Amino acid sequence: MTGSVLQINISRGGVPKLPVPDCLLTPLGLEGDGHAHPEIHGGPNQALLLIGIETIEDLAARGYPVYAGALGENLTTRGLDRTQVRIGQQLRIGPALIEITRVRGPCTALDVYGPSIKHEIYDRNVKDGDHTSPRWGMSGFYARVLVPGALRTGDIISLVATLA
Repeated sequence: MTGSVLQINISRGGVPKLPVPDCLLTPLGLEGDGHAHPEIHGGPNQALLLIGIETIEDLAARGYPVYAGALGENLTTRGLDRTQVRIGQQLRIGPALIEITRVRGPCTALDVYGPSIKHEIYDRNVKDGDHTSPRWGMSGFYARVLVPGALRTGDIISLVATLA
């Protein structure tokens, strides 16, 4: 399983996050990135949020006004098959190493794109950890940082290990 970093996104907090060409990934996330609700978002187990451009394009085709960074993701990926991503997988992104910790539960900040968007990207099966749900990974994946490093647009993302 491989993909690439299409866009790196940061903000002072909230959505949308805006693109930067490169950024330092630290144990607490991307340098300069903030969270509107730090009691809910961020921390070492939710340091990074990844969402595929394929999901964003699918939502845009359904009429939602979304684009890379709009869903609050730190990394907009390309080619990383969300249906194959699992909790515990370790991914190399350029020089950095991350571990997928959980599927993101969509929050009310996404209502700005239409209150029904949350139902398009997340369901009870996803909440229960069922990777066979057609919505698996549409809301994105949180990850912890195992090895920090400087990330750049275009970096390759590759599966290193799957932990049970």
